[in-house]
Amino acid sequence: MKLKLLILGVFLGVFSMQSQEYFPKNDGVKTRNTNYTVFKNAKIHVDPQTTIENGMFAIKEGKITSVGKSINVPKNSIVVDLKGKEVYPSFIDLYSEFGISKPKRAEDGNGPQYDASREGYYWNDHIRPETNAVSQFSFDSKEAEKYHKAGFGVVNTHVPDGIIRGTGMLVALTPGVSEGDRILNDRSSQYLSFDKSALSRQSYPTSIMGTMALIRQTYLDADWYAKGNADNKDLALEALNANKGLVQIFSTDNLLNELRADKVGDEFGIQYVIVGSGKEYQRLDKIKESNATYIVPMSFPEAYDVEDPYLTSYLSLSEMKEWNQAPANLKMLSEKNVPFTITTHSIDAEKDFRNNLLKAIEYGLSKEAALASLTTVPAQTIGQSNKLGVIKQGAWANFLITSGDFFEKETTLFENWIQGEKNVLESMDITNITGKYDLKLDGKTYELDITGEAAKPKVDVKMGETKIGSKLSFDNNWMSLLLSSPDTTKTEFIRLVANVPAPSKTISGKAILPNGNETTFQATRQDSSEKDKKDDKEKDEKIPEVMPVTYPNIAYGFKQQPKQENVLFKNATVWTSEDEGVLENTDVLVKNGEIVRIGQGLRAGGAKVIDATGKHLTAGIIDEHSHLAASDINEAGHNSSAEVIMEDVIDPTDIGIYRDLAGGVTTIQLLHGSANPIGGRSAILKLKWGKSAEDLIFEQAPPFIKFALGENVKQSNWSGNRFPQTRMGVEQVFIDYFSQARAYEAEKKIGGENFRKDIEMETLVEILNGERFVTSHSYIQSEINMLMKVAEQFDFNINTFTHILEGYKVADKMKEHGVGASTFSDWWAYKYEVNDAIPYNASILNKVGVTVAINSDDGEMSRRLNQEAAKSVKYGGMSEEDAWKMVTINPAKLLHVDDLVGSIKTGKQADLVLWNEHPLSIYAKPEKTMIEGVVYFDLERDEQMRKDIKKERNELIGQMLKAKNSGVKTQPVTKKEKQRVHCDLLEEVK
Repeated sequence: MKLKLLILGVFLGVFSMQSQEYFPKNDGVKTRNTNYTVFKNAKIHVDPQTTIENGMFAIKEGKITSVGKSINVPKNSIVVDLKGKEVYPSFIDLYSEFGISKPKRAEDGNGPQYDASREGYYWNDHIRPETNAVSQFSFDSKEAEKYHKAGFGVVNTHVPDGIIRGTGMLVALTPGVSEGDRILNDRSSQYLSFDKSALSRQSYPTSIMGTMALIRQTYLDADWYAKGNADNKDLALEALNANKGLVQIFSTDNLLNELRADKVGDEFGIQYVIVGSGKEYQRLDKIKESNATYIVPMSFPEAYDVEDPYLTSYLSLSEMKEWNQAPANLKMLSEKNVPFTITTHSIDAEKDFRNNLLKAIEYGLSKEAALASLTTVPAQTIGQSNKLGVIKQGAWANFLITSGDFFEKETTLFENWIQGEKNVLESMDITNITGKYDLKLDGKTYELDITGEAAKPKVDVKMGETKIGSKLSFDNNWMSLLLSSPDTTKTEFIRLVANVPAPSKTISGKAILPNGNETTFQATRQDSSEKDKKDDKEKDEKIPEVMPVTYPNIAYGFKQQPKQENVLFKNATVWTSEDEGVLENTDVLVKNGEIVRIGQGLRAGGAKVIDATGKHLTAGIIDEHSHLAASDINEAGHNSSAEVIMEDVIDPTDIGIYRDLAGGVTTIQLLHGSANPIGGRSAILKLKWGKSAEDLIFEQAPPFIKFALGENVKQSNWSGNRFPQTRMGVEQVFIDYFSQARAYEAEKKIGGENFRKDIEMETLVEILNGERFVTSHSYIQSEINMLMKVAEQFDFNINTFTHILEGYKVADKMKEHGVGASTFSDWWAYKYEVNDAIPYNASILNKVGVTVAINSDDGEMSRRLNQEAAKSVKYGGMSEEDAWKMVTINPAKLLHVDDLVGSIKTGKQADLVLWNEHPLSIYAKPEKTMIEGVVYFDLERDEQMRKDIKKERNELIGQMLKAKNSGVKTQPVTKKEKQRVHCDLLEEVK
């Protein structure tokens, strides 16, 4: 008998476990209403463009069955009279973490993790397309209630973890039903981000550019895998291929990353839906060009507390402008016809969403566009146009019932129906007394302004311009109002009471005066035209003037981009950096961005004439080694990062660009750092201030890559256990990778369509075949010799040794190898391996016949490279012309762009600098810096910009002081210092 009971118990236990799989949990027993419910006499917002006055609609079993001016009322219908009420479709949030527990971060281990921790999945733990939100979902009633109060009926939720995050799910926020009924789509979309998984400590990637390279490689591998080429099963790649047809939602946290995400998508023919930053207004032209739909957060920065002038001096103009401009972002997107939807992500849906939405409307967002962004746009984006976001036959019965226009502050949201289930937020039986009234009492007239929710109204009372102390309570349709006496010298009160059973234009009742006498009062609601006039006046007073967007949107940004001009420089001392040397009293004519004539007595021919008498005209300075204008410098996750691209992380808003222009610099090589022996691919840039990231790229320049030797790559100056740990290990890294590249190239030739493309190996093959040039960070002679020998072993040349502070020891060998030098003028002793550096290095290398450039590797030094070049006149007796060539034609030769820039020669691009003094003088200042015929820096314009910046700061400070005085919440000013960027800067992606 005991055995039978045991078997029965096991059977029931098994059945119970299985039943949990097949019968989803129900939040209580609930009978589904199968009757019709008909709503009549409502103002129905069918969609953002269509409204039915005094309309009707019917619902049954969670769906809308009919809607119109008049509909047939089925028998046994429940009829709800919504006279005076308005009905809207419930809102949709496409980016949420609703019902998903936050992933727990992996515990720190001993040292970095380089390999994946999972078997049967992709080689990188941060690629997790197999993740399904539905498997981790648990309905959160409290959180759902917050969404209800904000007007939302449906959310798209996901697991916010990893770079490729897996599938999200579309969930109706319906309490009291089964999970199966709530889930509208269990594979609604795939999510991506630039953030790593919290579940893994795997080091790679450590940068945005590494993340972008990883996504590219993953897409390539998924395509290769889909063709049946893999020997082993990969569950991650299988999931990624299965998710291809889903909506792809890419989460970003700043404007540059929004555009970077779109760039990756374009490369693979994928149109991402992009979760934005709220700063899209700063680059609307590029946002529009992306053709993406944007999910925009409804968070705005708080005003700063600027009462302390000392602290306020640390507040940047860009921070001030962001506070001023951000609320107008949605308006600007709408005017540009950029499709967008709104998310409550990063704010409290219940407390902040509606206030911020109304603020956006105050700043010019139309109500129609606001409604579309919450209903039809997200529905269309997620493929639910006929089911969500509209009140039409066949759609889900997801709708809001309000006391009036939802986009007005005094409107009350009474009910939020989801899948035909009613969620009562405020009783519709409560009389809404909000509005502006003229109160007549005891021969005096007061202005009464009742605001807030219908059940919890608030009041402000004025007599003329004098604010009267007041306290309002409203319960069971009885209004009680306590007023302070208009005579402020007395502590006396007037008590008012009235019954208001229904909305009325007039509220009448009894008043008890301070002396105990009773009288009557009458409060008359202002007519709508008067109210609108006063509201408009208050709105105009409340909303500060929105400052114009500049390019970039920081100090010294252009309100209008400078244009290319035809210019004739007259009577200049021209430093040609060519065999002609320095030409006195010479004219240079620029047309269509090129130097077309050089000589004396040239005529303008319609060109703008600049008198350069007593001034010096040179080619623009070229910095062969720079880290300006970059969001990332190092991808340190592997000892080779040949797959990463510095072009991916160009930051066109870096003020260093403008400062470089003010120092006469027109071209830079943006180099990867020195965290690993084989670094990333370079970006050669023209410093076109105000342009977008891609517009800065020097299109005609050949491709480069950064290598590194010495202390940094073997991690002498920071903790790390990644190979290599020694200088001989560095050599082995190069030998191993180039051996792999040769083998890869051989396999590629016979692999055909089935060959697996490897971005890293493709780059190394380009080096081996002379299609990509190498710039190598270097210091000591032994390693310089080593890398040249490795290059010769694999039959290619090193193009440039940068830093090269012991170059003077091996100048003859460098000459023989054919490598150039890009060095510092007089840096030494800042770490052990530079102890033998001397300031005569550049001069010695130059005399041997090595092409020598002076570089910066420093944002501060970069803008005074003219002075750095001058030091070799003193240290080594170099001629002034040769010294000047080290920052113009020589770096142009090292970058293989000397046929285009670097000297003043007919046919070259007009990258020119007009100096007020001898260019090697410490007193010299550029008066104009021109790139391709466009003046990007002008000393006179700079002086005017400084005045404009001061004026704009003062205006914004005044706006913030006014905002604080009006009672808005402020944030403290904190001092922020821009990090100085060098080769060894390490970043870490979250």
